[in-house]
Amino acid sequence: MNLIIPEQYNPILSVRETEKAIKYIRDTFQEELSSALNLTRVSAPLFVTERSGFNDNLNGTEQPVSFTMQSLPGEEIQIVHSLAKWKRYALGHYGFQIHEGLYTNMNAIRKDEDVDNLHSVYVDQWDWERVIAKNERTENILRQHVREIVKVIKHMEHEVWYKFPQAVYHLPDEVTFITSQELLDRYPDLNAKERENAITKEYGCVFLEQIGDRLSNGEKHDGRAPDYDDWALNGDLLYWYEPLQCAFEISSMGIRVDEKSLVTQLEKENCTERLKYPYHKAILNQELPYTIGGGIGQSRLCMMLLGKAHIGEVQCSLWPEEMKKACRQHNIQLL
Repeated sequence: MNLIIPEQYNPILSVRETEKAIKYIRDTFQEELSSALNLTRVSAPLFVTERSGFNDNLNGTEQPVSFTMQSLPGEEIQIVHSLAKWKRYALGHYGFQIHEGLYTNMNAIRKDEDVDNLHSVYVDQWDWERVIAKNERTENILRQHVREIVKVIKHMEHEVWYKFPQAVYHLPDEVTFITSQELLDRYPDLNAKERENAITKEYGCVFLEQIGDRLSNGEKHDGRAPDYDDWALNGDLLYWYEPLQCAFEISSMGIRVDEKSLVTQLEKENCTERLKYPYHKAILNQELPYTIGGGIGQSRLCMMLLGKAHIGEVQCSLWPEEMKKACRQHNIQLL
């Protein structure tokens, strides 16, 4: 069992008060985000067909929950891991124009996840995607969007403070940018997670860029599917989280692959067979818009803003009996 128990932990809010705070954060944040990035809320699928190529392959090892439908004989239906690819298709299908975008409530099951304070097999996030021009596929545009999201999160801290002043967790004002290679150069003797902890503890809030490709030591900082983010134009938004003494990832985002980087990255991962899927063909044929997008964890945001010790305090999921027992003994109130 991988569980961090903060010393003398006090959840401050009761379960019912926490539920009120969760609703307030979820309702308010999505309005703030949509206003900042010019996003329209849309409905999104819980499952897709395997042959569509829409599902997120994550690190390439996780298996989606799948089933069959009586009405679609011969089709494998998969519960989504995320909507990273579907969103880009939807922007084109619905006729969104440059600098317009969408967001949706994404619910996923990642059954192969190792559960702990921050990880659950149930994933809930705001998935967002925005149309950009091809000449806007730049580091500068990526960083502009990161700063907007950091600003919204900081504003949410103030909003929550008005409602729940005794419970709000205070966040840094600014974000620091660093690439995964620069991070390795800075801490060559640490592993990837240790490097994240070191840099985030130093600066408070960090956007770690360029994740997915191999670094100078021959390793990847972290796995990324090769067919949605451009590995040269993506990253993770990390906060130092004092209650757990670790880096806390709140968002993963990036500028999406174009027709060239898609092929390059698929070749690196030895999975060019994906080019047969309708989604991938549409990118090759330049039938889909150029976009930037990402996901922002709903439960994670609630957890961070309320200073909770375990993601199970802000979402309902399944946990090992040993973990549930330890949480009860240390005043961690799993929903």
